[in-house]
Amino acid sequence: MNWNKKLLFILFIVFIVPHQTFSQKIDIQGHRGARGLLPENTINAFIKAVDLGVSTLELDVVISKDEKVVISHEAYMSGAICLDQNARAIENADEKSHNIYQMAYETIRKYDCGIKGNDRFPEQEKVTVHKPLLSEMVEIVEKHIRENNLDPVNYNIEIKSTPGGDNIYHPSPKKFTDIVYNEVKQLLPLERVIIQSFDIRVLQYLHEKDPKVTLAFLVENKLNYKAQLKKLGFEPAIYSPYYKLLDANVIEKLHKKNIKVIPWTINDPVEMKLMIEWGVDGIITDYPNRAIRLP
Repeated sequence: MNWNKKLLFILFIVFIVPHQTFSQKIDIQGHRGARGLLPENTINAFIKAVDLGVSTLELDVVISKDEKVVISHEAYMSGAICLDQNARAIENADEKSHNIYQMAYETIRKYDCGIKGNDRFPEQEKVTVHKPLLSEMVEIVEKHIRENNLDPVNYNIEIKSTPGGDNIYHPSPKKFTDIVYNEVKQLLPLERVIIQSFDIRVLQYLHEKDPKVTLAFLVENKLNYKAQLKKLGFEPAIYSPYYKLLDANVIEKLHKKNIKVIPWTINDPVEMKLMIEWGVDGIITDYPNRAIRLP
């Protein structure tokens, strides 16, 4: 190749071929879809996140009385974001009586969890929406991706269980995990799914049940990562702490163990860039639009 042709080739690469942005090098996960922009854990929020270009949809699941997998962060109807089935406000003191595990999905669907909005997220659009089934959401998102020729996304699904909630707000960890696992296997290839949880019982059980499943260990306390992993009893594919618990040294040490690091929930672009500079493998954010725009 002579110099003139080489120069033309370089100019083509620099000015014509789209550049990979800073943010595209990592896994951008839309937290509860795109909670900063649309009501959390709703089909509207997931579609918005897909359209923005996230690589992964992050979401939470609970179980209804009729053992359906419902997308919801709380195992009850939060008074901060939901109206009851008669469109009345739910008092915070009374919200836990609206226990999803004690309701059939037909009843759950009558609650509106979007039109009230969320005071914590002033940019969030108010829309009338229900808590969807996992199957409903995946079907609609996958159809949207096909029809609009978009890149496929992964699904990071949190199993919301605690020892204090066993058989009150959710089934036992094994039963809960089995219901979600069986549902997911029918909906998606497992290689496109992450199962995450703060509850080590869920992760330990699923690790034994099917070692092929990608597991993310959610962490929110200040125990160091070595103590956390020792408590878990195995090395998960992903370590997912509150981002303020991280530093570059911890990330480097986890990478030496072949453990990916994907912190939550980062909404400030400056902090997003810092995390990326430290070497995280992904970020979970309420504002995927901000992450996608990172230079």
